[in-house]
Amino acid sequence: MNNVFYKNIFIKGLFSYTVALLIISCITMQRNNYADEQTKSSKEKFNNVESIKMKDPLAVVLGAMNKEDVFVYTYADAVKSAGHSCPAVAGAYKSTQMALKALYGDEIPVRGNVKVTFKGGVDYKVNGPISQVVTLITGASAENGFKGLGPAGKYGRYNLMTFDKELKPDPKAICSIVFQRVDNGKQTEVTYCVEPVPTSERLDKLMPLVISGKASEEESKEFGNLWQERVKTIFFSPPEGTFIVKESKD
Repeated sequence: MNNVFYKNIFIKGLFSYTVALLIISCITMQRNNYADEQTKSSKEKFNNVESIKMKDPLAVVLGAMNKEDVFVYTYADAVKSAGHSCPAVAGAYKSTQMALKALYGDEIPVRGNVKVTFKGGVDYKVNGPISQVVTLITGASAENGFKGLGPAGKYGRYNLMTFDKELKPDPKAICSIVFQRVDNGKQTEVTYCVEPVPTSERLDKLMPLVISGKASEEESKEFGNLWQERVKTIFFSPPEGTFIVKESKD
């Protein structure tokens, strides 16, 4: 009798264990499917670019994350937001990253606690597209941004980003951006110049063919690879003068 009883317990236990394994396996497979659905370029080309961690008090208040959690932004996120990877998008991401390190040191930066001022108007060179990457990471936005919670507009992000036509960046620079912490007023300015980053002569020859649609499949692929090599240089081996970071004062 006891043998039968224990045998039934063993069979039920084995059945439960098998079901649990199947459930875990299904969840793992589903997660892998989600991963496989991610943009392949983001996995293959940009994984080595350092990510940016940000706290976000608004996300905590509204239940999107726990207090101890952080948002992790990757260059692949910036690429998906912009729809492409280029020196401007790479420079925007890295400029923001460098500014946050200068402002916060070893602390995790706080999204919504950074004011951003672009030298020049929104239509100056590529200030507009670059600003979108900065907004993605810092939350700072112009008048079209989040107005905040309640009458006082707590956690508001609108008007944290401005474009000052009276401030003239270096003509050789792609952009000059002043980042300022709202809580303590600390400022840093990042000037980004793409001119020092070498360009392949082959890239210049292929561009007209690609733009006109006359490039072969091999030429188009070569063009894309050479284009992204320049992006890699910006991230991993930027020549002196590509990024200039300096403490800024009012």
